[in-house]
Amino acid sequence: MTEYALKFFAIYFASLFKFISGPALGAAAGFSLLEIVVVTVSGMMTSVAVMTFAGEWVKSYWDLKMTPKRKRFSPRTRRIVRVWRKFGAIGIAVITPLVLTPIGGTIVMTAFNVKKDKIFIYMFVSALFWALIFGSSINWMLSIPIFRDLFG
Repeated sequence: MTEYALKFFAIYFASLFKFISGPALGAAAGFSLLEIVVVTVSGMMTSVAVMTFAGEWVKSYWDLKMTPKRKRFSPRTRRIVRVWRKFGAIGIAVITPLVLTPIGGTIVMTAFNVKKDKIFIYMFVSALFWALIFGSSINWMLSIPIFRDLFG
């Protein structure tokens, strides 16, 4: 039981920072699809909760400590703004597990002044959707004999 709890919390901790680590490490640890989804979603949502509530403090700290200078946008920043203009908060939530980290996606949504309840709802639905997709894809791949022999 202790070994299981250590595995679970290690994967949970990794999911706080990088979403894909939950399904990948969960499958490597031999977790079921339900366990993979639970550990991945709980890790991401913990990051979302911490960054949502700390977001206002981070934003005010950032405004105070940054010197005013001409802003230059990187191509990545321009793509995020393009997604925001086209799809809004839902678009940012959808791409967070794929492109951004849970922390990065939450900071972007906080920077665009999305209400906290919407951040939680959109990020939860996105995390649940992508955890199911990634978890079932990895489990399916591991059911193929050649992959099972290589990774199983």
